[in-house]
Amino acid sequence: MLFGMFFGAGNLIFPVYMGQMAGRHIWQAAAGFLITGVGLPLMGVAALGISRSSGLYEMGLKVSRGFSLGFTCLLYLTIGPFFAVPRCATTSFTVGLEQVLPQGNTKLYLLLFSLAFFAAVLFFALRPGKILVWVGKVLNPCFLLFLAVLIVSAMLHPTAAVADVVPEGKYAAQPFFTGFLEGYNTMDAIAGLAFGIVVIDIIRSMGVTDDSDVAKDVLSSGLLTSIPMIVIYVTTILMGTQSRGLFETSENGGIALAQISGHYLGRAGSLVLAVTITCACLKTAIGLVTSCSDAFSRMFPKGLSYRAWAVIFTVLSFLISNFGLSKIISYSLPLLLFLYPLAITLILLALFGNLFHHDRAVYVSVTAFTCVAALFDLAKALPENLKTALHLDGAVGLAEKILPFFDISLGWVLPAFVGLVLGLVIHFAKKQKVA
Repeated sequence: MLFGMFFGAGNLIFPVYMGQMAGRHIWQAAAGFLITGVGLPLMGVAALGISRSSGLYEMGLKVSRGFSLGFTCLLYLTIGPFFAVPRCATTSFTVGLEQVLPQGNTKLYLLLFSLAFFAAVLFFALRPGKILVWVGKVLNPCFLLFLAVLIVSAMLHPTAAVADVVPEGKYAAQPFFTGFLEGYNTMDAIAGLAFGIVVIDIIRSMGVTDDSDVAKDVLSSGLLTSIPMIVIYVTTILMGTQSRGLFETSENGGIALAQISGHYLGRAGSLVLAVTITCACLKTAIGLVTSCSDAFSRMFPKGLSYRAWAVIFTVLSFLISNFGLSKIISYSLPLLLFLYPLAITLILLALFGNLFHHDRAVYVSVTAFTCVAALFDLAKALPENLKTALHLDGAVGLAEKILPFFDISLGWVLPAFVGLVLGLVIHFAKKQKVA
């Protein structure tokens, strides 16, 4: 179930595109991508289990109640109705169904498809007790079956040697860090924190009540999930690189997938791709709506019910999905560059918190320094017209001069480390004073 909730269409289109761009630097790029695409999600799930937190909100309370509420709401809205869930529908349509529909009336087709898509999402989301069956035992095997047909066909008949494919763009000079940042687009690290609520609830509903046993089951589920994710990522990245023997680098991974499936599977390829993508997106959308609705109903117990939140998030996702895939992806990147550093540092602090007894001073110091630096990364990624209108060019220019790694959108790393050192100094000073 956890694998099914993690692995959506974005987990296919981004590695395939990266494979085309990385060329002979595929293995360095893949290493960076696997850190943020597999390692961080696994660490997020593990952090929930090891810290015995019931969800992201409880983890965030170690910083402060205000931070926890704000960060949790922003994170869930990002992976929910604002970006990730609408992207599931638009990706299903753009990469899959649009390839087999007659040309013209694209907006009408998208409207009708998204209406049917979100009707199915709402049907399953209103029955959260069945999510283990529907996602884990029905949709997930269908997705893996159709994906295996495509991957095996491509692996058996490669059209180019990896060593002969010339890397393009940033992959030519910085393949590892470019792949690292590409993993942000999967949104899996922040989704791992969000899915924790659903995973823990399912484990408890299966009769596991002891906190230690729940933590072990959460951790083992995460470890088992990482294995097929690594296999699929590596093979799809390789498939993308080898496709350069026939095709030029595509505008995005969706187009690349359509071309590859059409070449290897002929007319049936478009149908196989459409079914694969739709299964992948549907199961992920169900997991996201379920997680978001559960989280908001818990954070605001005196407010709306779970069912009401599910309806609201589904309707909002339906409306945003009709703006189109390209706009959704472009507007999500700045927010991801802000959220990911905060998620990464919170995960690491939760994992290694026993070393400093989860002292709030360390959490506050690291989070404060990281948050300020991440705001500069957000500003840098904004569209140029919006950046100019908000008069942010000067601030971005200053950050480029004083923050190491800012040019590769990792300007938060040094400030986070400074915050950690300062927090530990305060922690041990308090400890010495008590002694």
